[in-house]
Amino acid sequence: MFIEVVFPLHFRKAFTYSVPKELENYLKPGIRVVAPFGPRVMTGVVVSLLEQKPAIKEEIKAIQDVLDFKTVVSEKDFHFYQWLSDYYLCGLGESLKLAFPQGTDIESKKRIIPDKEFSLKLFSEEENKTSIKAKILKVVSEKDSISLRQLQKLVKKKNIYSVLKKLESLGAITVHNEVEEARVKEKKVTFIKLAKPVDEIYSFLPEFERRSAKQFNLLLKLISLKAEIPLSELIAKEEISRASVKSLENKGFVRLYEKRVERIFSDKYFEEFVDFKLTEDQTHVIGEVTKKINEKKFSVTLLHGVTGSGKTQVYIELIKHTLQLGKTVILLVPEISLTPQITNRLKNNFGEEVSVVHSKMSLGERFDTWEKILDNKSKVIIGARSALFSPLQELGLIIVDEEHDNSYKQDDQTPKYQARDAAIMKGKFFDCPVLLGSATPSIESMYNALSQKYSLLELPQRVDDAQLPKITLVNVVDEKKNKRMENVFSQLLLSKIDDRLKKKEGIIILQNRRGFATQIYCLECANIEFCDSCSVSLVFHINEKKLRCHYCDFEKKIPENCSQCGSKHLKYFGTGTERVEDELAIHFPEAIISRIDSDSISKKGNLGNILRRFRDGEINILVGTQIVSKGMDFPHVTLVGVVSAETNLWMPDFRADERTFQLLTQVAGRSGRSKIEGEVVIQTQNDKHFVLRKVIENDYKGFYEKEILDRNKRSYPPFMRLALIEAKDKNESRAKEVITDFYNEIKKFKNYLVVTSPTTAIIAKLKDEYRFQILIKSSRLTDPGGGHLRQAITMAFEHSRKNSKLQDVKVFFDIDPQNIL
Repeated sequence: MFIEVVFPLHFRKAFTYSVPKELENYLKPGIRVVAPFGPRVMTGVVVSLLEQKPAIKEEIKAIQDVLDFKTVVSEKDFHFYQWLSDYYLCGLGESLKLAFPQGTDIESKKRIIPDKEFSLKLFSEEENKTSIKAKILKVVSEKDSISLRQLQKLVKKKNIYSVLKKLESLGAITVHNEVEEARVKEKKVTFIKLAKPVDEIYSFLPEFERRSAKQFNLLLKLISLKAEIPLSELIAKEEISRASVKSLENKGFVRLYEKRVERIFSDKYFEEFVDFKLTEDQTHVIGEVTKKINEKKFSVTLLHGVTGSGKTQVYIELIKHTLQLGKTVILLVPEISLTPQITNRLKNNFGEEVSVVHSKMSLGERFDTWEKILDNKSKVIIGARSALFSPLQELGLIIVDEEHDNSYKQDDQTPKYQARDAAIMKGKFFDCPVLLGSATPSIESMYNALSQKYSLLELPQRVDDAQLPKITLVNVVDEKKNKRMENVFSQLLLSKIDDRLKKKEGIIILQNRRGFATQIYCLECANIEFCDSCSVSLVFHINEKKLRCHYCDFEKKIPENCSQCGSKHLKYFGTGTERVEDELAIHFPEAIISRIDSDSISKKGNLGNILRRFRDGEINILVGTQIVSKGMDFPHVTLVGVVSAETNLWMPDFRADERTFQLLTQVAGRSGRSKIEGEVVIQTQNDKHFVLRKVIENDYKGFYEKEILDRNKRSYPPFMRLALIEAKDKNESRAKEVITDFYNEIKKFKNYLVVTSPTTAIIAKLKDEYRFQILIKSSRLTDPGGGHLRQAITMAFEHSRKNSKLQDVKVFFDIDPQNIL
């Protein structure tokens, strides 16, 4: 028996393997196998079974093991993952890796065992102590053993294989291939229960009471429980020794056994079930989408509903109907911040049929959730973009909430997919409707709706007779001139906060920057403290008393003197959430203030706990980054303050205006979600800016009409398709040479592509790697599916690599980039 297998590598082809007789019955497409790949052992996915031995000259190796005994990737799934691979220009194995939980693969890793004395001797004989060979010898002479990955990191070079081979031939090191087991497996716990009938045990209790008080108490506890209990829990609660348990087991009074337990994520946020009365607008939307669900055919509907218009309740009603048809549902939300409230509401309606999938879960929790879905025990999946790849079958509806959000784009690893667009394609392959929801739809989605590619439905009014909040712009330039600023706060905003605190109403303050100060600046020489590995300034975090890079997590102590001139005249510039929180505490010492950003909610359960306390009035003021703008529904919030409207507006990105409009409209929508009137105060340096005027007027239509004209004029989406090509390497000249070689090939396609010359990325260096980019545009009129664009990129890459000596320089393709920084 022979099979074809793909691996999570950037290869566009499958590899042929033979199957040992004892494994033949388990093999089918869509399951994972462990197989040798070159000198390594890796986990791959079976894509096809071959009826006869293929006519190839190379030796056909045998697979070593099978990891799955159920089909994980169905035929429809295969079509979806193949599309993902083709569209985002990655290997099929790379896209299929998304279908499986992290930490379950088996693979081999190289480990170096050195002769420390001989390595030290060779190092002392090296003339050039800065050479790669010398650096390797220095590191291994100090280690009993070291992994290849760790060694590459310490010497700051990836391609060290030839040097290792030479050192191994000299006898300085030995290189081993070690197979690492999966990092996560099913969890088994030892349970204890009575081994005899209770009546029988009662007759022995007087003897146990006389001879062993501990064993007597243990038996009484188990009798009162009337059920099994994890042994560790019993020992911790009752202070019972394992010796007592063992003695009772030997006497036949208790039984110990292993049992699998499910690891379930809990976010410490709970709401009471509320039975909502639907508005006429909600009823109309539900009716229209229900028709599409009943048809069981692919379609895309854009739901444009103002903030507070009850989109979540619409989703719940549609999910109810889909489940009644025996179908399943995926509900995507852009970030973890949306999951505590909306997840709780789903669980109140659908109970154990709901499963959550997102990055804050442990590997074990994600694995158990994945298996639960695979066993058809979950019918509704909610989560961030990775939830899209859950192994649900019988899909009846896919919902993408806050479809405009740029966090749906995966941009830090391959494949660089857009979850909203991928959800639409999954709906197409599974022949089910897709619903996109937002108060501020992306320009592309609204264009598709107005072009009748999508259906358009609207919720123009808030529920419960709530009104949209009154928005006030405060020009901080004028306020400073008139001495009406108290550091980062205008006196107007402070007075509004004071008023709402006296009324015991909720307040949200947005500042879309983490940390205390965004720069440390020398007044003598104008030096700014930069990250050693990235071309970005270090951010001052006051609670940790450290400077930190928000890109690579590099940290260092706060300098007493300027690192360039030695001056002590250092000044902190820029405002982050920590500073906002700090200043609010000075102005309002009696108020309970809490902060929500990626620093404060990194610990599991923190976010749910903060949101619960804010809902219950235990927290008066919530300070946060853009997280606070997303999906939070607290009726007692009547004031939203924005410290600086310009944090996104000044970004050198064609989407800057759109993102600013979306962020400010969304955060403003957190205010006044009940019959109590809400208010929003936005501090800005330019209160005449077009985007801010449209936010005040709540005029999405007016903003869209101007933005779509600008996009057409400047040749940006939705009229053009974009691709960002990036080369990066620790050596600047190598990265530049590779991007130049690629440019010389891609410019041959300039007849139907617009190709920019190679440029340094706006953030020129990230994580010790220099970055160069090319932006490519393809007209949707002549290339509607983007096939010409992808073919040109593939051919240019292959030709530029053919004769290149720099094969190890990393080149990335980002189709439909959301960020060009």
